[in-house]
Amino acid sequence: MYTVLVVDDEVKLLEVLSVALENMGHSVLTAESAEAALDILETEDVHMVLSDLRLPQLSGRDLLEKVKSAKPALPVVIMTAYASLKDAVELIKEGAFDYTVKPFNLNDLEATVTSALRFYALGAENRQLRHELRQGFSDKQFIGESAAFRNLLESIRVVSASSANVLITGESGTGKELVAKAIHYNSPRASGPLVIINCAAIPDTLLESELFGHVKGAYTGAITSQPGRFVQADSGTVFLDEIGDMPLSLQAKILRCIQERVVEPVGASKPRKVDVRIIAATNQDLPEAIAAGRFRQDLYYRLNVYPMLMPPLRERSDDIPLLAAHFARRFGVAMGRAPVAFTPKALRAMQTHDWPGNIRELENFVERLSITSSGSAITAEALADCGIRVLPESPESALKETSPVRFPLDLDRRLEEVERQLILQALEQTDGVQVKAAELLNISERSIWHRIKKLGISILHKKDIA
Repeated sequence: MYTVLVVDDEVKLLEVLSVALENMGHSVLTAESAEAALDILETEDVHMVLSDLRLPQLSGRDLLEKVKSAKPALPVVIMTAYASLKDAVELIKEGAFDYTVKPFNLNDLEATVTSALRFYALGAENRQLRHELRQGFSDKQFIGESAAFRNLLESIRVVSASSANVLITGESGTGKELVAKAIHYNSPRASGPLVIINCAAIPDTLLESELFGHVKGAYTGAITSQPGRFVQADSGTVFLDEIGDMPLSLQAKILRCIQERVVEPVGASKPRKVDVRIIAATNQDLPEAIAAGRFRQDLYYRLNVYPMLMPPLRERSDDIPLLAAHFARRFGVAMGRAPVAFTPKALRAMQTHDWPGNIRELENFVERLSITSSGSAITAEALADCGIRVLPESPESALKETSPVRFPLDLDRRLEEVERQLILQALEQTDGVQVKAAELLNISERSIWHRIKKLGISILHKKDIA
């Protein structure tokens, strides 16, 4: 859930804006002066500032200057009357994200706020990606606690310390590319390039030139010499995705590259030395392809120095609630709204689904629900409408823990998921009445209100709940 700081010296307007923004799914802090707003920014986690231009003492312009100086990534939207619209345009040049005109059109206001929060989210994501590139991949980028997931992480740790070639196999959508990136960025070659090639996406007639490069005049249209992907990856890693789709003629050249550490550009008279590590991936059964004459056995042995088998999502059912919550938070950030939540019964139904498209299918599924959800928690009946079968269950099984605890784990994330599920269950039993739900949980009404806001839970009613 995002937090918006609203700054205006008109108390009634602050109240109206607070209600409007909360109805949009945001948490709201208010200040009646720029000085009070600056105090709040020092102690609270704020994702956007919505400030009036004309304020007592320090103006909105002064506030903008101080905010951009202290927190340049924080978007500031200026509220102004039509008479001072020219000033607002000038303020955008000085760093304001946008302006909105009084009196407000709530649809326009929502669009402006959503855009500002999306801008903040994209900036945060870019900063995180830059940090990851500097620091390498960490366990926090991988979501799960199941035994299969833990075994996968251990394999990544083991092989990352070496320069051995790796062959990653498994069904489509299981995250093979993410694993390849984790291996590279945690390896001694992390400072070198990672070059990704989808062998199935490049036509056979162009693949050789794409991989090994070509010299000027090698073929019609080769007006300049071009280095291939292997040369671009020198001192780093080449990730050959869908290696099972590579034609036999090129498999021989890949084998030579591995054995002799050279590549021969198309049309060149002599080979060129390269130093690359190869990580290959496929969803095909390569031993079967070898028996059918579609894949070279000697290349298979060269690639399969360290084999890794990606577990399908159906073998990681314990991880589905964590993955669903992770995707919901990510899409909530991208869309500038509270993340969708799932009732406990809906999560159990998702854990029994086969997910033939694996993690990619679950990700797309949560994205679709994030777009179409009306704000209430996703119920088992809603999942049934999407093609997920809901199995009958006893009251005892509904309350039973779905999986044993396995260590190590992310305690904060696990506690947040447990807290979310318990609050959702209490709200289900009380038809969304917060006072009664608080009594069931033995906490105060103020406490449950704070937790609901923190977790981004919408109030539920029986007509919306399984």
